[in-house]
Amino acid sequence: MARITIYTTRWCGYCVRAKALLNTKGIAYDEISLDGDQAFRQTLRELTGGWSVPQILIDEEPIGGYTELWRLDKTGALDERLAA
Repeated sequence: MARITIYTTRWCGYCVRAKALLNTKGIAYDEISLDGDQAFRQTLRELTGGWSVPQILIDEEPIGGYTELWRLDKTGALDERLAA
């Protein structure tokens, strides 16, 4: 099974949605909270190439944020990637 990592902040509505989508599907993930990192956007840029939260990685490959996760789910590509 693929490993999912999600970078989040407590105040991010899209983070809540991304985690809810994964939870609804019963998909385990590692959450890394960036609440204490004042330079979290720079940290994200260095780690994922993105600058907003959430940033989601599947097997250490950045896929983007909630919208990209939602699209993968709606097309069935999320299940395919997780099964690979």
